[in-house]
Amino acid sequence: MNRNTAEVIIRPQGSLQILSSQEAQQLCDVSDIGLNDVLKRCALAVLNSGIEVDNELALLERHPDFSIRAVVKGRGVQLIIKNAPRHAFVDNQLIIGLKNHLFALVRDLVYSRNEILVNKQINLNTSQGITNAVFHIARNAQLMHPNVLPNIVVCWGGHSIPDEEYHYSKHLGYELGLRNLDICTGCGPGVMKGPMKGAILGHGKQRYNQGRYIGMTEPGIIAAEAPNAFVNELCIMPDIEKRLEAFVRVGHGIIIFPGGPGTMEELLYLLSILLHPANKDLKLPVVLTGGESSRTYFDGIMAFLDATLGSEATSKLNVIIDKPRDVASYMKEQMEEVRQDRKASSDAYYFNWQLTLELEHQQPFVPNHINMAKLSLHKEQPIHTLASHLRKAFSGIVAGNVKADGIQEIQRNGPFDLHGDKCIMQALDTLLQSFVTQKRMKLDTSDYNPCYKIHK
Repeated sequence: MNRNTAEVIIRPQGSLQILSSQEAQQLCDVSDIGLNDVLKRCALAVLNSGIEVDNELALLERHPDFSIRAVVKGRGVQLIIKNAPRHAFVDNQLIIGLKNHLFALVRDLVYSRNEILVNKQINLNTSQGITNAVFHIARNAQLMHPNVLPNIVVCWGGHSIPDEEYHYSKHLGYELGLRNLDICTGCGPGVMKGPMKGAILGHGKQRYNQGRYIGMTEPGIIAAEAPNAFVNELCIMPDIEKRLEAFVRVGHGIIIFPGGPGTMEELLYLLSILLHPANKDLKLPVVLTGGESSRTYFDGIMAFLDATLGSEATSKLNVIIDKPRDVASYMKEQMEEVRQDRKASSDAYYFNWQLTLELEHQQPFVPNHINMAKLSLHKEQPIHTLASHLRKAFSGIVAGNVKADGIQEIQRNGPFDLHGDKCIMQALDTLLQSFVTQKRMKLDTSDYNPCYKIHK
């Protein structure tokens, strides 16, 4: 890229199959049925990796002249990018990791549109159909490694966290790496980056050169959580629900670090699975952990869960404070338990077909004012269903905080209204207030203006 020009042309390096002319046209199509708008938003996020911004609208406003289109030449596909952020280049060459992420993005957007969303053999109105869609997208992204024993640890946690929490996540990642465990995260900054960075050092010390640093994202959140530089396997699911399902079906154990509304969304999604009667014997080890400074945070989380879902929910979770070595050793031991369980049930090591999900938990939730107000936040229902509705409440808060569509919805119509049982609303208000006080809502450290209103 010449310093006096604003255009760069890149080609894949074996990471993308040749596109057809029709697929290239889809990527250039700026209409509502085309892919150019989502490609532009996601590509801009990828190229801004490492920059502290979690507001998609602000990112687009910062780069109003950015554009990207695909063309098919005799030697294959090319991406033509104009007015890309300069920090994505070194000596006028696009950083190779960002280049790989861009083509992973193209691969998944095209595949999801043409092979999943319009495929009549995959019925997205059924639970089995949605699970099959998740499987096919993950397989196309080459996340399936047959004949490999369970060793993928999913790490969830916040992107807006203090330094001590980031360093703890990195230390735990190092301990996991020393035990040859691979890492899967939401692929962004903060706790999604720390375990990967630590695991790289641990893997290096053990001369483990097959280290996997899997990043799972979706178009709505990628601007807030741009893929970090350590991700070597990136997969973009079509929506947040399929992303969450991919985590629990591809991973073999889950570690949850401190975070904000997004982390609570993930935790409540997990509890909606663990509390489902059909999953009572499911082997999926879960640990909530952080340094000593996070003890109060986890006390607040457990108090919220106890007040809303009860002791059955809290009994599903192991809380281990300030003991990264113990957490890593526990996860290593549990991998053998998972292996024995998968072997006994003849289930695949690389994809958990055993767990049961209900269609309501899998279909995309659109966080607008009508849907948020209709959430059933009361105790007169099965607790796994209540957990699912609480998950959607946090999904709406995430959208209102950092997603372009959600931010615009709040700008047009004001905060989302949340109604429910008084005890649930009180617990929710207390927890969210603690997130605001601890600055866990957004990266922006200025005064937080809530995108929600809780009616007690």
